[in-house]
Amino acid sequence: MRSQGFEVLRADLADPKTHKAGFWQPHARDAVAVVNAAGLLEGSETAFRTVHLDAPRALYRAMGAEAQIVLISAIGIEAETRFARFRRAGEALLDEAPCPGTILRPGLVLGETSYGGSSLLRALAAMPLVTPVVGDGAQPVNPMHAGDLAALVVQAVRGEIAGAPFDTGGAERVTQADLVRRLRSWMGLPPVPLWRVPLPLARLMGRAGTALKLGPISQSAVAQLEHGIASNPAPETTTRGLSDYLAARPAGTQDLWHARLYLMKPAIRLVLALLWLVSGLLGLLLPAETVLASVDTGLPDAAALASGRLGGALDLGIAAALLAGWRLRMMAWVQIAVVAGYTAALTVLAPALWLDPFGALLKNLPILMLLAIHLILERER
Repeated sequence: MRSQGFEVLRADLADPKTHKAGFWQPHARDAVAVVNAAGLLEGSETAFRTVHLDAPRALYRAMGAEAQIVLISAIGIEAETRFARFRRAGEALLDEAPCPGTILRPGLVLGETSYGGSSLLRALAAMPLVTPVVGDGAQPVNPMHAGDLAALVVQAVRGEIAGAPFDTGGAERVTQADLVRRLRSWMGLPPVPLWRVPLPLARLMGRAGTALKLGPISQSAVAQLEHGIASNPAPETTTRGLSDYLAARPAGTQDLWHARLYLMKPAIRLVLALLWLVSGLLGLLLPAETVLASVDTGLPDAAALASGRLGGALDLGIAAALLAGWRLRMMAWVQIAVVAGYTAALTVLAPALWLDPFGALLKNLPILMLLAIHLILERER
């Protein structure tokens, strides 16, 4: 980052221009090393191909023979899943590169902050009444600290470790249940009963998460937790155990807030989608006389009915975008504009609604606040 003293090249790996060596040439030809940490857990076939194959192939071709490539892959890529297939294909790309490369295969990586799967684990640990685990919770996992992974990357760049894939993981092996319990204790929360989510239910939730684009709540995430995320670290590597780095940095208020808000992010989106869906269906399907009798706007009947029907169609469009996970930050602004517009229009046409005992217009104020929170939560980086 410029503010931290170094330049950053922003590139969308789905953009076809990043699939040509010429895009990377000015930046990569004099590079000492390239660390490829790009990867997807969920996505379409096209998205996986662009991120794991097309863009990295172009980047590698633009590099000089004296450079070094470090690819951060993943353990457990023997399965016949899309995630595993493209991880294997991404590793094979190094055979085509003009310079030597090293492959690191970490399992679960935790750090001072969290993102994706590690955020999901913190969120599960912070749930108020139960601590959910997938299946019996006995699956093994040996999480490593992001700082230890960074140290291995430095070793690889220096040539101290090189060549064939190195499994990397923490020095301490625990179960999935132990991990979420320890994260809960780390956040200063009292213990609650363990909820062993039956595998069929967990898989169903993963499929729903994938279909609705609920981030780390996905088929791949459930599959990883179901089978465990443990590795046997290569003897050339040295890492700390879970107990060491949890004790080294106590949790703060921001950790607890983030963990408790993390699952609220998809929940808020689904609640808003339900609001717009029902509002849209009512606007389109209620009988004309019901629509006209609901609010006295002073408009001619034809104009009032047309407004109701058009509003219903708009509401259904917003609901569809939310359910599809389409451009959610932009859609948050659209929702704010629509609610504010409805409120302003009704304030002019039917100001008495502010005194409605059921809060017909007053309810829009907390809805606007919820939309503001939705907008904030949808930006993760």
